[in-house]
Amino acid sequence: MIFLVAFFFLFVQLPAVAILLSRLVQGPGRKPPLEPEVTTLDQLASVSAIVPTLNEADRIQPCLDGLTKQSYELREVIVVDSRSTDGTPGLVKDMADRDPRFRVMEDDPLPDGWVGRPWALHTGFLASSAQSKWFLGLDADTQPKPGLISSIVRAAEAEGVDLVTFSPQFILKDPGEMVLQPSLLMTLVYRFGPTGIESDDPSRVMANGQCFLCRRSVLEAVDGYTAAKGSFCDDVTLARHIAAQGYKVAFWDGAKLLGVRMYEGAIETWNEWGRSLDLKDAATPWQTWGDLWFLMSVQGLPLFVTVSMLPCVFDGWETIGLVSQAWFYLNAFLLAVRCLMGLAIAPSYDRSSSRWGWLFWLSPLTDVMAFFRILLSATTRPKQWRGRVYD
Repeated sequence: MIFLVAFFFLFVQLPAVAILLSRLVQGPGRKPPLEPEVTTLDQLASVSAIVPTLNEADRIQPCLDGLTKQSYELREVIVVDSRSTDGTPGLVKDMADRDPRFRVMEDDPLPDGWVGRPWALHTGFLASSAQSKWFLGLDADTQPKPGLISSIVRAAEAEGVDLVTFSPQFILKDPGEMVLQPSLLMTLVYRFGPTGIESDDPSRVMANGQCFLCRRSVLEAVDGYTAAKGSFCDDVTLARHIAAQGYKVAFWDGAKLLGVRMYEGAIETWNEWGRSLDLKDAATPWQTWGDLWFLMSVQGLPLFVTVSMLPCVFDGWETIGLVSQAWFYLNAFLLAVRCLMGLAIAPSYDRSSSRWGWLFWLSPLTDVMAFFRILLSATTRPKQWRGRVYD
């Protein structure tokens, strides 16, 4: 019986392993993390920053503080608020008293067919200055470092990029998220390869809307966020739409420029981030189910198979046959790759403010949960998202 099981799963897993290795070997050639840059005069007033908010009073202050430390390349900061009830607009108005580049506006009620986040960003885009060369979307939970905007604009112009998004440095504090969040992030690394590797296929473009820099002329050409209006992963949906129009799209490492405290604890991480990680709004059903097969093969199964076959290693190893032994070795190899990938993504995490930082290294134990979360997300449609309820 074990021979048949092993043969079947070897047949299922081996193509996925080949795909995974072909992606990971690109890592040494990826674009290195961007460094902060000093603003130059040619960047004067070239960027409009838009921050969508809905009850972000507990998280937005580091974002506002980081933006006010940006130099004269930042023309304006428009915070688009969706009728917060926790005092978020008041915090922005207080900042506007100290820095005239800041202002807060309220978006119109959500139209049919729109999701809240892309609607707020679209509203902010329409209200921003037509004289700005670049549009910068930032999430309220981001923590921009001095020199962020100058650095990303300079790099985008040097590379001739029309749209570029960035992976941040994630700030982890609670024990549950310390174990779960890296496993969820690994689902993206496995599917799309290391940050800084560009894809020629628009359907495989990766993006992160936490820091989303786009030429204003390009957004005007595609009618703002309209193409992503009903998407719960609007960043990827819009980036793939723009790439399909022939524009150059990139995804770079911004860990030295941007921190983010996404969610508080494992439950919020599971519920909120897990809803969009499948990216089904930006992919065909074939792509979604292909990714599920791939993740099951290279991330969901290895720990389970390796642990469950350990008794055979110590008792009756010769009796299970070469096929079963090969199955064990394959999954043990995948588990070793996963542990090494933990070393690779460690710089993407700031664990300095938590005494639970060592739990990060146990994240392979939650890989099965991460795959299960992607499976749930792929087979359901969100009913709630960031404080809104959808039909």
